[in-house]
Amino acid sequence: MHTRRSLLVAFLPIAAAGCGGIEAPVGITKPIAAAPPSAPRTTTEAIASPTSAPVVEPKAVTVFAASSLTNVFDRIWAAFKAQAGNEGIAITANYGGSTQLRTQLQEGAAADIFAPADLAQMEQAAKAGLLEGDAKTFARNRLVVIVPRANPGKVATLADLAKPGLKFVTTPADVPIGAYTRTALKNLAADPSLGEGYDAKVLANIVSEEANVRQVVLKVQLGEADAGICYGTDVTAVPSGEVTAIDIPDAANVVAEYPIAVLKTAKAPATARRLIAFITSPNGRMILETAKFKPA
Repeated sequence: MHTRRSLLVAFLPIAAAGCGGIEAPVGITKPIAAAPPSAPRTTTEAIASPTSAPVVEPKAVTVFAASSLTNVFDRIWAAFKAQAGNEGIAITANYGGSTQLRTQLQEGAAADIFAPADLAQMEQAAKAGLLEGDAKTFARNRLVVIVPRANPGKVATLADLAKPGLKFVTTPADVPIGAYTRTALKNLAADPSLGEGYDAKVLANIVSEEANVRQVVLKVQLGEADAGICYGTDVTAVPSGEVTAIDIPDAANVVAEYPIAVLKTAKAPATARRLIAFITSPNGRMILETAKFKPA
C-alpha cells in the first residue's frame, strides 16, 4: 500500500504538466518559442553595411576664391587635371571679393573649397561653422601702388597720393585689399616726411570703392583713377606698360595671407583635399612662385 501511494504521488505532477490549464511546477522548463524571421534590411542599413559598395564622389569641385587668385588658380587647375587619375574632374571657380564670397556661403551657397585673401574672412567662416577641418595658409602677397600709363595725376612718389584732387580708388574696408590698404596708409603716416595726417588725406581722395581688387586694377588701367593700391601679383596680370608700380617700403607694407579650407557643404570632399594637397605640393608652389606669390 505504501509503495502504491508513492507511485501515485510521483505520477501526478507529470500528468498535471500535460494539462493545458495548469502551470508547470518549478524546475520544469517551458519550451522557448522560435524567434520570428528577421525583417529585410532597410536601404539605410544596406548602405551602412561594410559589404556595400563605397560611395562614389561626383567628378566636380566648386571653389570660392579671392579675385586676386584668378590667374594663378586657373594655371593650377590645368596642372592638376593633367595629372594621372585626375582626368575628367571639372573645377568650377567662383572668383570675387572675399567678403562677398564668405557672405554667400553663410547664406547657403554650396562649394567644396574656400580660399579668401585674408585670415579674417576665414576666421569668420570658421565661427559660422562652415569649415570641415582646419584652414591652412598656402600663399602670401605684398602691396604696391599702381598708376595708369598716361599718369594724369602725376604720381611719382608715395607723397603724391595725398595731393588734393587726386583720384584714388580702393574697396570698402571690409574687403581684404581695402583693409590692407588702410593699414599700409596708417603705417606710412608714421613717416614724418609724408606730412601730418597723410593717411587721412589719401583716403579723402577716394573717388570709388570697388567690389574687389581686380576692379581696382581695371579702374586704374583704364585711366578712370589716378592711383590705387593692389597686390604685387596683380601687376603681372596686366599687359606690360599699362600700369606702373610704385613700391611700398617693407616697414610700412602689409603681408597678405591666403588661407584655404574644405567646406562642410563639399560634395566631393576627398577630391577637394587632393586639390589642396596639390596646391601646397612642389608643383603647386612652383606655379605660385612663377605668378610672384610667396608660398607659405
